[in-house]
Amino acid sequence: MLSTHANAATYFVDRHIDEGRAGKTAFVEAETGRTLSYGQMAQGAGQVAGALVRAGIRPEERAALLVLDQIEFPQLFWGALKAGVVPIPMNTLLATSVYDVILRDSRAAILFVSAPLWDVVAPAVAENPYIREVVVIGDPPDGMMRFETFIEEAPQHETVAVSPDEVAFWLYSSGSTGQPKGVAHIHSALKATSDTYGTQVLGIRENDVVLSAAKFFFAYGLGNEMTFPLAVGATSVLFTGRPTPIGMIDTINSHKPTIFCGVPTLYAAMVAQMDNTGAPVASLRACISAGEALPEDVGKRWEKHTGVGILDGVGSTEMLHIFLSNRPGDIVYGTSGVAVPGYTLRLVDENDEEVGVGGVGELLVNGASAANCYWNQRDKTRSTFEGVWTRTGDKYEKREDGRLVYCGRTDDMFKVSGIWLSPFEVEGALVDHPQVLEAAVVAHRDADGLEKPKAFVVLQSGKGDDAFKSDLKAHVKGRIGLWKYPRWIEIVDELPKTATGKIQRFKLREDA
Repeated sequence: MLSTHANAATYFVDRHIDEGRAGKTAFVEAETGRTLSYGQMAQGAGQVAGALVRAGIRPEERAALLVLDQIEFPQLFWGALKAGVVPIPMNTLLATSVYDVILRDSRAAILFVSAPLWDVVAPAVAENPYIREVVVIGDPPDGMMRFETFIEEAPQHETVAVSPDEVAFWLYSSGSTGQPKGVAHIHSALKATSDTYGTQVLGIRENDVVLSAAKFFFAYGLGNEMTFPLAVGATSVLFTGRPTPIGMIDTINSHKPTIFCGVPTLYAAMVAQMDNTGAPVASLRACISAGEALPEDVGKRWEKHTGVGILDGVGSTEMLHIFLSNRPGDIVYGTSGVAVPGYTLRLVDENDEEVGVGGVGELLVNGASAANCYWNQRDKTRSTFEGVWTRTGDKYEKREDGRLVYCGRTDDMFKVSGIWLSPFEVEGALVDHPQVLEAAVVAHRDADGLEKPKAFVVLQSGKGDDAFKSDLKAHVKGRIGLWKYPRWIEIVDELPKTATGKIQRFKLREDA
């Protein structure tokens, strides 16, 4: 049955006016100080919806959002949902060729773009046969439409009635294993994540202030800085630029967030920074991490500096947010925790048989936030979404206490001397060394054609000479076992990553 109450914009935007939050700040930009109240968000979203209809953008057509984390983004996102248009938040750090792929694949009818991003997407737009309108946020090039002009005198548009199972928005997967895929999510999935992880694990409250290093275009970031805060009437601090360690520490000091949402690579860099300059002034009550498994050493060092533990969790673009996590008061670093309330998990072997305690298997998840499909990729949809179960492609070990320990992607695992090896276990031992900032491990064949671990290492101090490499190998042997150590170590300046912080090991395998 169609209903305006099934439209996610009703719950996350419209109801706040009736509940008396019109004057409360919903978003504040860290760099500029610009703010957006709940009332202004509702007003702006209604105008965006009216402007979309006025521009001839029809329900179920797509609106591409190449927009930085700024106050126009929530107005555009919710305005599209109000009009029945499907917004597609796009990664703001891609190359022109990838934007060309996404815009053609999605057949977006309109593009909203932040002015600083126009030059990189412009060549793709020039050759695109589907885009009928381009709207620029900020100072546009000559002859192009400014956002304020687009919504000027647009009538307020009522929230359209939809089905709870109707596709609301798309996200493109981060591409950690290749080209991004369009992931279609339904209206009810947004509330499903806030009702589960947001309420029952994070415990977000109306008086919270949230700072997320992950951006709106990332499923993790969309929940952190929009869905969860708007579910309870909290406030989000938007950081438009690149989240550097110093930038994040300064923003924590200046805006006093109570919740910080980061990714393992950023936490590692921030801990290294705090070792030299000290921790930010205390304001935090909760910190969360996702994107990749958090190294045990990083979690312990962060907690020592800040006094606040990190809730390491696991989510995916396909499941929209975290479904497996540590919990407040029950953190065990080095594990990914247990199932988030509302989700059911399975570990299965190559024959889809359940894996017992101590075994390693692929993680499958069942929950209400699962995506509808991959756009125009039927075979991939059928192999990932099997009935109520979603295959994650991640390998985990099941402990006696029920916690799961990350072992790597299914295509990252390999056997050494006939025994499965987890690259993440070796990486955790490597980053435990005081001179190592980051590490990634892949399979490499020796002279006999046998696979052995090869490590790519980023240093935070010292030299990567032969003596150091020998010391590092001995360090790993002492931590996790003689046969698991990396036979080769290559010192690099940085690791290849997606914009969401995931290491692209497939690129390292190509180099190995």
